[in-house]
Amino acid sequence: MKRIALLAGDGIGPEIMAEATKVLRALDLDLQLEEAPVGGAAYDLHGHPLPPATLALAQAADAVLFGAVGDWKYDQLERALRPEQAILGLRKHLGLFANLRPAICYEQLTAASSLKPELVAGLDILIIRELTGDIYFGQPRGRRTATDGHFPGAEEAFDTMRYSRPEIERIAHVAFTAARGRQRRVTSVDKANVLETFQLWKDVVTEVGAQYPDVTLDHMYVDNAAMQLVKEPKRFDVVVTGTMFGDILSDEASMLTGSIGMLPSASLDANNKGLYEPSHGSAPDIAGKGLANPLATILSVAMMLRHSLGMPDAAKRVEDAVQTVLAQGWRTADIALPGETAVSTSAMGDAVLAALR
Repeated sequence: MKRIALLAGDGIGPEIMAEATKVLRALDLDLQLEEAPVGGAAYDLHGHPLPPATLALAQAADAVLFGAVGDWKYDQLERALRPEQAILGLRKHLGLFANLRPAICYEQLTAASSLKPELVAGLDILIIRELTGDIYFGQPRGRRTATDGHFPGAEEAFDTMRYSRPEIERIAHVAFTAARGRQRRVTSVDKANVLETFQLWKDVVTEVGAQYPDVTLDHMYVDNAAMQLVKEPKRFDVVVTGTMFGDILSDEASMLTGSIGMLPSASLDANNKGLYEPSHGSAPDIAGKGLANPLATILSVAMMLRHSLGMPDAAKRVEDAVQTVLAQGWRTADIALPGETAVSTSAMGDAVLAALR
């Protein structure tokens, strides 16, 4: 029996998790599903976004299915207690370092993309984002009031960008290995012309790439990569980059597919144990209204089945069911074109369920 931790979180998290859980149960697999609070919901109950019991469940589970965290009402909390610290804490304690974000434009949604259909038809990009280094985790960091007269009466804040050779090597190996199962092309995105951190990144990725002579490697500055994603997105196969650039570029790529509500993700450790979540956030402005698209979370279930649970057939069943409901014309508000009827979160989940059966 495989043990799955269900961490719904805040905003639309409980709504999309409910639909993903329906799909998991319908697969009739030998799974034990256990729920725990996380994010703002956990803070309200236990005074911390990642309580010890929630962390213990995540550590003991074979995989974690995560909803979303965050709400404006927690913005006044000190940073260490904000809901978003839960996902950072889980990444740290679970040793998650490789974030896989596929950006696929389904045939039925080419008209929903922000680009012309001919630019996105058949689009299939895998963005691999390193999770443990970069400016999000570099030390020292902080805020202080200036006392030297340069910024009288003001504060200054500072974060440090850093990467180590081992961190870059292991994420590069993930990218090249993934490319071998795809079109055998890796684009490494950096800012080596300005940042010493990313000169090291570029050098190390080049060294690792030499171990994969069957995979083509090219390097691209992040500003150019952002432009090329809009200009010629199908030039990319596997994109590997750091935490901050990956965060930004994957959201940009999401709009090529029609909606960020379609993008699943996986965050993996060295043994392929992972945390699976939609790429979108908690969207507190639409929480409780039945407007959220559950397909990114349902597709995250498919990634979980494939990468952590070793159940590729079940994963394909879920992916095929999503393809079926899109072909049948089911649309939530984020992917509905003018004149198309938008269905609720639960109705979309029920449609996937029907397709599975």
